[in-house]
Amino acid sequence: MTTVLTVTADQLARLDLAPATAAIAPWLAPQPSTASQPDLQLQFQIDFPREADDPRELSEIPEVRLWFVRLDACYPWLPLLLDWEAGELGRYAAMLVPHEFSRTEGIRFNPEALELFVMSKIFAVADWMRQHGGISPTRLKFMTQMLGYELDDGFFELL
Repeated sequence: MTTVLTVTADQLARLDLAPATAAIAPWLAPQPSTASQPDLQLQFQIDFPREADDPRELSEIPEVRLWFVRLDACYPWLPLLLDWEAGELGRYAAMLVPHEFSRTEGIRFNPEALELFVMSKIFAVADWMRQHGGISPTRLKFMTQMLGYELDDGFFELL
């Protein structure tokens, strides 16, 4: 099930995570032992008014980035729920990782910052998975591949 989270300029200004909390809460609710966790894939719709001549991407707007920093601090395992196929993982990373935009190459992340982000997310998601039924190395590997990284199977033995 894909859920689109609409975040308004007012919510961004107040660092109000209510839209995310409302979408995530049912997914976090305890499930009967015979039911599996419902599938949830999140997409973000950011409603932030800009002047017509404002060339910035949303990830370059401080108010938007700060909201995502708060979201990530509250839900460090959130990348697990993002709609990766729709590009949400890359957009989420852009909110948290220093980068530049190139007209020919698109987004270019700072390599060291992206590596730290990827490893931080692997640790956070793996810990969350362990607490909720077990680590899925395949899912974690796919997540890192979406961000351009390959992890050796031996790495997961360390987790």
